[in-house]
Amino acid sequence: CAYRIKTIYESLFSTMTDRFDCYYCRDNLHGKKYVKKDEKHVCTKCFDKLCANTCAECKRPIGADAKELHHKNRYWHEDCFRCAKCYKPLASEPFSARDDGKIMCGKCGSREDGNRCQGCYKVVMPGSQNVEYKNKVWHEECFTCFECKQPIRTQSFLTKGDDIYCSPCHDKKFAKKCFHCKQPISSGGISYQDQPWHSECFVCHTCRKTLAGARFTSHENKVYCVDCFKTDVAKKCHGCKNPITGFGHGTNVVNYEGYSWHEYCFNCKKCCLSLANKRFVINGDHIHCPDCAKKL
Repeated sequence: CAYRIKTIYESLFSTMTDRFDCYYCRDNLHGKKYVKKDEKHVCTKCFDKLCANTCAECKRPIGADAKELHHKNRYWHEDCFRCAKCYKPLASEPFSARDDGKIMCGKCGSREDGNRCQGCYKVVMPGSQNVEYKNKVWHEECFTCFECKQPIRTQSFLTKGDDIYCSPCHDKKFAKKCFHCKQPISSGGISYQDQPWHSECFVCHTCRKTLAGARFTSHENKVYCVDCFKTDVAKKCHGCKNPITGFGHGTNVVNYEGYSWHEYCFNCKKCCLSLANKRFVINGDHIHCPDCAKKL
């Protein structure tokens, strides 16, 4: 028990007799406020004079009793850490640090550094409705058709040079016009005799069947499918009585005094000799070579 008391006494004596001084002024710090700076104990007076960081805004020391904020090796008093544009306190707010050293709130930073609208040249704020096209940005209401000036929004659009057009205005101004209905051809279409047509407008004159991708022929500036041409337009061969269409085998035609023949039907009735490009004799509804005609 005596040993225990001795031990306590020696401990107390040691504590009271050891010095606890400021590193700079050597004032005793027992019972006083102090700051530990780089493993050194410093009184508040010496800290403010010798160790305190300088506020980046007001250029005054940030004392031991002040609240300090720091960002990328720069320091501020809490009250000095404000937006350089609107002076809003930023101690507990989002902020951005510009290359020139200025600190800005999110709103002012966006206005200062944000993308500018290609229509009105004002800043496009983050989160606002906008349109991006080819690394450029517009406010949604500024992304308008060059012709009608209406916002394009979610519509499809086309470009001509640097100008942007809604589909109706682009078709009206630049698209080819259908030879039949005179309306713009926005997509697809076919060409016939160097004239553009809508696929749905290029139809048989008689049955109105579409002729896109089908065999057809023309007569007196009208187009016909093969069946209608055979039935309604084509001349009948005076020999076989079938239509002369010009399709397939035997496309050449022989005409004589209002009658027509397939070239392969223009033969001597008696000996079947082909008389195309040869002398022949008409006998009633039949044709003959000169030799057979003499015999008859």
